[in-house]
Amino acid sequence: MSKEFDLVVIGSGPGGYVAAIRAAQLGMKTAIVEAEELGGVCLNWGCIPTKALLKTADVGRTIREAKEYGWSSSTPIPNLKDIVGYSRQVSGKLSGGVKFLMKKNNIAVLKGWGTLLGGGKLQVKTGEKTETVSALHIIVATGARSRTLPSLVPDGVQIVTSKEAMVPETIPKKLLIVGSGAIGVEFASFYNEIGSEVTIMEVQDRIVPAEDAEISEAAMKAFKKQGITILTNTTYQSFKKQTDSLSVSYKSADDKIETGQFDRIISAIGIVGNVDGIGLENTAVEVDRAQIKTNEWMGTAEPGVYAIGDVAGGPWLAHKASHEAVTCVERIALLDSAHPVDKSLIPGCTYSHPQIASVGLTEAKALELGLKIKVGRFPFAGNGKAIALGESEGLIKLIFEEGTGAVLGAHMIGAEVTELITAIGVAMTLECTEEYLMRTIFPHPTLSEMLHEATLEAFDRAIHI
Repeated sequence: MSKEFDLVVIGSGPGGYVAAIRAAQLGMKTAIVEAEELGGVCLNWGCIPTKALLKTADVGRTIREAKEYGWSSSTPIPNLKDIVGYSRQVSGKLSGGVKFLMKKNNIAVLKGWGTLLGGGKLQVKTGEKTETVSALHIIVATGARSRTLPSLVPDGVQIVTSKEAMVPETIPKKLLIVGSGAIGVEFASFYNEIGSEVTIMEVQDRIVPAEDAEISEAAMKAFKKQGITILTNTTYQSFKKQTDSLSVSYKSADDKIETGQFDRIISAIGIVGNVDGIGLENTAVEVDRAQIKTNEWMGTAEPGVYAIGDVAGGPWLAHKASHEAVTCVERIALLDSAHPVDKSLIPGCTYSHPQIASVGLTEAKALELGLKIKVGRFPFAGNGKAIALGESEGLIKLIFEEGTGAVLGAHMIGAEVTELITAIGVAMTLECTEEYLMRTIFPHPTLSEMLHEATLEAFDRAIHI
């Protein structure tokens, strides 16, 4: 096999493998370097397996609430081994799917650790074996890992990151989750449903702080109703290991130092880019706070070297990585269709119960920018499909520019909002105004009707509220 390629991608996550496939489609001789499983963190230890775990939680919830729908059932008992087994099975299928796609597209898979040598050269090391390959273009798609605190170093047993949290051997009686972003609240939903007494600790004044404040408030109410304890304006301090538990010290909202007893801690305080040990020092690539600096085409300061996905900065989302991959490769190929990624149009999805989804400006940000806006809201309680599903808790919130009617943002909480958000993403991409949304015929009965109703409400034309 030749060791010269048009393009080599380091990392096979949703950014890396998509970049490799698009390059192969465009006729480039392509290779992908991966030290572990194909599919990266997303397919193996992130997006996909966590959604499988959350599905098992939904199944348990459905059984527990079956009497509300006219069915007699006993209390569901989680079989942790089988729950984790299902998650790993789903992950394995998709990782195998990536392997098939590499073969289908004639992409060389180089198993090993990739290190940039400069000058278009790359070293790939597997055990004692080392080979050097060259490429006209190299894309760094090494992803990210869990961020840790010096006072909260994971041991893989009592103090864990998201990776260990996905394959628990026991169900903790009392679980502390430090951090309330998407990862933190998703694990809170899962563990709460399988029987843990869950506490979320957040240093800011609200949970899921990146979301619109109104959605954060609704999420807090929903989680508390489910029995999850939420500590906001609370700063983790330290822990002490005891015989069968951890004594955790933290500063509460009123600046008092308090302690709590927990069996396990999940550290969910963010991620840090995988920039170490990949030879960036052999290039002119610039790094800022563990993120590779890139231009709008994902190019770095080193000619012929690009970076995409989590290692190139936020938002840290798989679909952002995939979109950057296509943009980067099409730019390399000088396609007229290539376009820079508009980060304002990247939707965010959290698969907790209830789900949370958003795209565009929050209400606070729109006002901060001095925009005159109209805000439309529609509650799940007013939607027939939501009531029939037994999912009447939730809210759709749309933000429009007052003068033009342009859609500025959408913020949702409730059943299947991670699916509904795409409709608004399309609307914003097409630069739709409220008129087009009003003229669109939404099928009945569907949850999507709430998008129509929220639009109508923003312009004082609501029908069902």
